[in-house]
Amino acid sequence: MSKDPLSDLQKKIIEFRDERDWKQFHNPKDSAISLVLEATEFLEHFQWKNCEECTEHVCKKKEDVSDELADVLYWVLLIANDLDIDLYEASLRKLAKNHAKYDVKKAKGNHKKYTEL
Repeated sequence: MSKDPLSDLQKKIIEFRDERDWKQFHNPKDSAISLVLEATEFLEHFQWKNCEECTEHVCKKKEDVSDELADVLYWVLLIANDLDIDLYEASLRKLAKNHAKYDVKKAKGNHKKYTEL
């Protein structure tokens, strides 16, 4: 394993996909749809539950919740690979943008969007 476990995981995902010859089905549109579908499966675990019920559900169904979240990550890493996006660099760039939008003095403890601060 390298020093970058996320890249290692991404390589394993690509290997899994390529061994099954599924790349032919993974155009950006269908991959994006798959990402959203998996995200909604994750979201279903929390639908109609208050905060306390969500916490209890995660404790009782941790593996199921984890599986759905892992499916979301699977698609994120697969799409990033297929679109030649360096997620580490993209995340740093986006974090810098968010730092500029959400100044600590204005945003700390505030849930408002940056346009309303």
